[in-house]
Amino acid sequence: MAEIVIKAENLSFFYEEDDGAKIPVLQNFDLEIEKGSFVALLGHNGSGKSTLAKLFNLILTPESGNLYLFGKRVDENEMTDDELFEIRRRIGMVFQNPDNQLVATIVEEDVAFGPENLGVPPKEIRQRVDDALDFVKMKKFARHSPHQLSGGQKQRVAIAGILACKPEVIIFDESTAMLDPLGRAEVMSTIETLNKEFGTTIVLITHYMEEATKAGRVVVIDNGKKLLDGTPKEVFKETKILRKAGLDIPQTTLLLQELADMGYDLPRNALTPEEGAEALAKILSEKEKIK
Repeated sequence: MAEIVIKAENLSFFYEEDDGAKIPVLQNFDLEIEKGSFVALLGHNGSGKSTLAKLFNLILTPESGNLYLFGKRVDENEMTDDELFEIRRRIGMVFQNPDNQLVATIVEEDVAFGPENLGVPPKEIRQRVDDALDFVKMKKFARHSPHQLSGGQKQRVAIAGILACKPEVIIFDESTAMLDPLGRAEVMSTIETLNKEFGTTIVLITHYMEEATKAGRVVVIDNGKKLLDGTPKEVFKETKILRKAGLDIPQTTLLLQELADMGYDLPRNALTPEEGAEALAKILSEKEKIK
């Protein structure tokens, strides 16, 4: 049985307005995330997905319910500062705007910032910085100023800064939202490599359905509650539920479903353009045989 690295049990969270009224964001939310998995969290704006990520990263504290990280129940009143620090060290987070995460005037100094704060010896910091920049293909920009970089390059530097801290779990909170298509592709390639080749547990919050198809599991949140949970193929075939929740459908899936509704024998759960092309080619080939 796979190790559970994150477990939310009846988790609830409220935001308090100026007049004292409490607005529920998460309500009795349950979720388990296995070590080494790649989970995409989807939901419309205000659904609670980013709040959930901040709870996982201990930026926020739940109103009620239990949160377990790496098998330990998180309670700031019962845990020592050292215990909380150790948990925070094991979970990294990459935010939407890389400019909010870059703190130094030189790329390699920015990447070194996290390990320095963790008390890592200088010699090891040097190695971690080099390895992290090499991994995200930014080593040749080590002496550059971050403001000279493109959005995608800045985000890769931000990821390198997290990697240099060697977390076991990385949460990407809409980390590609401000990037152009090329930048998004670069960051997604980095995320997939982290998960597949290094076994890093990935939690990806995104508005791009095509990015979610890369995950092994998709969880849809609606009004603070879990709406759908399954593989991308299982989740994205539920087009009516997704649309009601204010979410898009991968274009390939939508096209094939509409053609299937017209009577063509096509799969309703194809996700990628490659799968769509293969399905259409098969139909055309069968028609040619009939002729």
